[in-house]
This record gives sequence, structure tokens and C-alpha cells, in this order.
Amino acid sequence: MEMQTSILKPRLSFWQLWNMSFGFFGIQFGFALQNANTSRIFSTLGAQADDLALFWLAAPVTGLLVQPIIGYLSDNTWHPFWGRRRPFFFVGAILASIALFLMPNSSALWMAVAVLWMMDAAINVSMEPFRAFVGDKLDTSQQTAGFAMQTFFIGCGAVIASLLPTMFSDVFGVSNVPVNGMVPDTVRYSFYIGAAVFLLSVMWTVFTSTEAPPENLARFNAERKQANSFGVALREILGGFAQMPKTMVQLAFVQFFTWIALFAMWIYTGTAIADNVYGTTDAQSAAYQSAGNWVGIMFGVYNGVSALAAFILPIFARATSRKVVHTTCLIIGGVSLASIFMIHQKELLIIPMVGVGIAWASILTMPYAILAGALPAKRMGYFMGLFNFFVVIPQILSGLLLGWMTTHMFAGHTVKTLMLGGASMILAGILTVFVTDKAQAAK
Repeated sequence: MEMQTSILKPRLSFWQLWNMSFGFFGIQFGFALQNANTSRIFSTLGAQADDLALFWLAAPVTGLLVQPIIGYLSDNTWHPFWGRRRPFFFVGAILASIALFLMPNSSALWMAVAVLWMMDAAINVSMEPFRAFVGDKLDTSQQTAGFAMQTFFIGCGAVIASLLPTMFSDVFGVSNVPVNGMVPDTVRYSFYIGAAVFLLSVMWTVFTSTEAPPENLARFNAERKQANSFGVALREILGGFAQMPKTMVQLAFVQFFTWIALFAMWIYTGTAIADNVYGTTDAQSAAYQSAGNWVGIMFGVYNGVSALAAFILPIFARATSRKVVHTTCLIIGGVSLASIFMIHQKELLIIPMVGVGIAWASILTMPYAILAGALPAKRMGYFMGLFNFFVVIPQILSGLLLGWMTTHMFAGHTVKTLMLGGASMILAGILTVFVTDKAQAAK
């Protein structure tokens, strides 16, 4: 496999890092609304708890299909004005904003599931090239800082988005109760704001950031014509597994168990808190909807912690190593997630969310920083997209198995599914010890 070319890239200022990462504020605004409210929307429209994981399969399946393709296409794209990655930011933002507007207006369960497919695909079109954007523009010495800046905006966007339903209910007096089986107004208005923020944030990055053209444009255009033929593209996309660097293979196992935990948390925290703390499983009840708002606060806390930790973790990484930081953070997050089982007072649920937030900051930063140093520069987008397989495959398996396990092994108590997720995250932390960080080892 081609080795990464050692080219010194210009060091970017704080505000250049800010502008190139700001789009993630909107992207995570959309993801946070999806993560905190999709199960609530499905349940309000009549979904049973056992079926939630299956309905959520839309998210990982679209990621599995979209991200490697978008990564490959963006590697082989160049326009004098739009650049390489920014065309995908632009198109994905428009489509995702439309889907965010449609989601809370779904009048039937099948419609909400269909919109989730559209929404997740569109968000992935915008999101995937952002990871490669850091590898394109930043020298190795700045890549951890670049991913940390993305993590900061991910945390900030997610905090605000997660708290919106509660803000509409408690501050502005908007109804938080479903009427005639429809989604509450608090959720609808939150998604409307999310659509606008997503579009405006991504457009900020599109129009304030630039991209350098390929070193040899004539050669790039010749290779692009060949690469964009269907047969070559299909062979390259499918053949990448055999060309994965050793570091990427090792990180794949870490990602696998990490994302089982995260998928379980996003799907089942709402029903777990409603059952374990609020004492209800009736999605039409006021108590259930109150639990949904409290879950938004919990998710806001873990994302807020991740935004703060994003700038602290790189300091610890320089003092120790990225592997040590990631191992420690995942174990803290896993123990925290599992501990929710023992908590029956809603205010105390904030404590484990601090630990989850520390883990989330590392999950969004360290694996990508480690991976970027092991990838060939001209295939950065493709391999970052391929890496997403190890994010979505565990989610697909979870979608197929967690519902059955919850029903038959945990007697329908989804809080026990969260315990399983915590154990999985701890295992991911242990596996991080065996990862080779080439860039840091070379120092």
C-alpha cells in the first residue's frame, strides 16, 4: 500500500481551525436531536420497546452505504471554487435540513422510519468529508487539535439541541404532551430550529474555508477519470478492506465494542429512565414525556462535558499518549453507563453522564487522530469512510440482537441493556492498549 507522503502543511491559526470545524456545530445539532428524540417519536407513534432497535437500523445501514461512497467520491473530486470536500458539505446540509423539518411532522410510524433513513443519509453526506478535511488541511502536529476543535463544536451543538425540548416546555410554556397521538410541540419546534442551524453552520464552513488543489492537477484529473468509472470505483471501494493499515485493523476492534455501547445508550436511555426512575412504560403519559425531556438534559450534560474535555484531552495525550487517554476515558465511560442501573433519582443521573461525556470526547478525537497518521494522503477520505464500517456494523448487529436480548434476557428492562453497553465500552478500552499509534511512536 502507498505510504503517506511527508509534506509539511502550513500551520493554521485558531480562527482558521474554528471556521473549518464550525459546520460540525450544525451537524451535531441534527444528530443530537435524532439521538435524544427518535425513540421518543417512534414510541409516541406506536412503536413497542422491543422494536426500537430494528427501527433504528436506518441510521447504521445508511452510514454503511453512504460514507465509503462519499469518501471515495470526495477523494476524486476537484472544483476550482468548491474544492474537494465542500461540495458534499453543501448538498448534504440542504437535504438534512429538509429531513429535520419533516421528521416531527410524521403522522405514522412508517413515515418516521422512512424520514430517519433520509435524514441519516443526508447527515452522513455532510459529515464524512469533515473527517478527511482535517487530514487534508492540517499537518500531523495539528491533527489532534483539529479533531479536538470538531469535538468542541460537536459538544456545543449537542448540548443546545438536547436541551431544546425542555427549554420550550419550561421557559416558553410550549405543550410537551402528545395530542391525538402526534409528536409534542416541544419536539416539533426543536427540529425546526435544528434544520436552520444545520444549514447555516455548514454553510459557514463552506464559504469561509478554502482547499488547496492537488499538487499535480493534470495527473489528478487523469487519475480521476479512471477512478470514477463504475468498475474501478466498485473494485476500489470493496477492495479497501485488504489494504487497511495495521493501525486501522486494531482500531476497528476498539470501535466495534465502543459503538455497541453508544447505540444501546441512544436507543434505550429514554425507555430505561421512564421505567427505572419515572415508573412508567406508557408513551402517551405525561410522565413518559417528562422522562424524555430529562433524557435530553442528560444528553446535554454528556455533550457539554465532551466540549470542555475536547481541549483538555490533547494536553493529557501529549503528557502520556493518545492510547493511554483513550483507554482511560473508555473505561470511565463504561463504568458510568453501567451505573445508571443503580440510580433511581433523576438528579443523580447527571453524575454518570459526566463520565460518558469524558468518553465521548475521546471517542470523537483520539481514534481519528491516531488513524490519520497511518493513512495515505490521497486516499484519506476513502479510508475515513471505510473506517465508518466499524462504527455502523456493530450498530446493525445491535439493532438485530438488542431487542431480542432485552425481551428474553432482561425481561423488557432496558436499563439492563445499558449495563451491557457499559461492559462493552470497558472492553473497548482494554483493546485500545493493543493499538499501534505510528505517528506518536515516531516522535
